[in-house]
Amino acid sequence: MRSHVWMGIGLVAGLVLGLVAAALAQRGYPDLATLVQRIRPVGTMFLNLLSMIVIPLVATALFSGIAKLGDLRTVGRLVVRTLAFFWATSLAAILIGFAVAALLLPQAAVTPEQQVALRAAAASDPGIIQRAAENLPTGARFIVDLIPANPFKAAADGNLLPVIVFVTIFAVAAATLPVEKRATLTNLADAATEAFIRIVHWVLLFAPIGIFALVAPIVAQFGWSLVRAMLWFIAAVIIGLILFIAIVYLPSVALIARLSPARFLRAALPSMLMGFSTTSSMATLPTMLEAADNVLQIPRPVSGFVLPLGASINRAGSALFQAVAVLFIARLYGIPFGIGELFQAGAAVFLASLTVASVPAASIVSLLPAFRTTGLPISGLGLLIGLDRIPDMFRTMTNVTGHLAGAVVVAAVESRGRGGSRT
Repeated sequence: MRSHVWMGIGLVAGLVLGLVAAALAQRGYPDLATLVQRIRPVGTMFLNLLSMIVIPLVATALFSGIAKLGDLRTVGRLVVRTLAFFWATSLAAILIGFAVAALLLPQAAVTPEQQVALRAAAASDPGIIQRAAENLPTGARFIVDLIPANPFKAAADGNLLPVIVFVTIFAVAAATLPVEKRATLTNLADAATEAFIRIVHWVLLFAPIGIFALVAPIVAQFGWSLVRAMLWFIAAVIIGLILFIAIVYLPSVALIARLSPARFLRAALPSMLMGFSTTSSMATLPTMLEAADNVLQIPRPVSGFVLPLGASINRAGSALFQAVAVLFIARLYGIPFGIGELFQAGAAVFLASLTVASVPAASIVSLLPAFRTTGLPISGLGLLIGLDRIPDMFRTMTNVTGHLAGAVVVAAVESRGRGGSRT
């Protein structure tokens, strides 16, 4: 069977085992749940294997792609088109999130008893959220942090965006060299990239077991009680993300890139499953590069630039989640939310999507400016963190779909700009 089928089997098996363990634990038989928690290190090993290869693969693929362009005007055009796609789709995601929340959240039945319990849970330790929010890179600090004083330290810390900036500068410099000198560097980068992709193939053989070990302990820990408690909120997020893929990403691929949505989804499915299971765009990056090279036939200079950049800054799925979350907390706490507050929250969510937060639950923590702007209680963020795992799976899957859609669209526009055509 194909790799994505095996990954799907691992995902379903993990869900089933986790639900059975949670049900038995609720009936006073916690042994299976305890056993399931012991396989968590296997999932961590799988994530470590993927993370191990991400930064060197990004560095070599990005360098090769940009250095081969040669013309610096081509690099600038690629940056502008990529950012335009990511930012335009993020704005669309926020609008869809507000619309879906306005339609579905009024149907949510929250009893006074549930409100009391939820507020007590949210107020348990808001200081944790406050301290995490202080680490968000915003304003001038975000700009400064883009330029690494030590790119090797940034790579060791797993901070990919400064690494991308350094490699881009290095590659642009290499692009100005004479062809014979530039070829030495690009040939070395190409050989290293192929070796790293071979390692990815080996790691993906382990993917079904790794996904199983990631999903089962989480489901065993929370069971269905978490889903039942906030069913309408989670449903609004999931429905919004599915609609967003259907009415933004797929039409973009079909109309701009002239690529069949069915073919695109078949190519993207392994990456979407990987993103759904690992909740990490970075962990999915090797799979996306594989799909871009071997299935979608995207030129390496484009995929090697767009996909790493997308994994770092493209957060349209997260922006939609944040838009729904703002209206959900406002309704939960009974706070009036008019057009003015809606505009302020949307602007804050969009600005938050432009930065990359390397803190836990970053999509929730980065909601702090929106909450402060509109007067929502900060303690509501604690609620969202408790609910985050299930929506995080879907929004990461959406982000991954957007990375690949962006690569396809930018490649098509670049091809037509050069007078060519994509097949």
